[in-house]
Amino acid sequence: VQLQASGGGSVQAGGSLRLSCAASGRTFANYVMTWFRQAPGKERELVAAIGVGSTTYYSESVRGRFTISRDNAESTVYLEMNNLQPEDTAVYYCAASASFSVVIDRAPDYWGQGTLVTRLQ
Repeated sequence: VQLQASGGGSVQAGGSLRLSCAASGRTFANYVMTWFRQAPGKERELVAAIGVGSTTYYSESVRGRFTISRDNAESTVYLEMNNLQPEDTAVYYCAASASFSVVIDRAPDYWGQGTLVTRLQ
């Protein structure tokens, strides 16, 4: 699976962004899709996941502000980010997994390249 993330940028306080990740190479609908992020000097963390049946998972830090969704016809997963906070500044990565156990093991099967999100002070 090849993954191409886009949509990053810089936003003011309270701003919003929508990240997209286009997949190719395999049957997108068969994969659990996830968004991770890595802030400067910190470890990569799982932000959100969406299963093949659209079950979702969110980290505590983004629940209620971020929404993950998928469009199987377009082989694309989205991350809608609202009310961005300074601590949301990070490089965001999309990833694909064969199993929803990725929310436990944090070890996807495929990674995309990152897209930078910056919440301006």
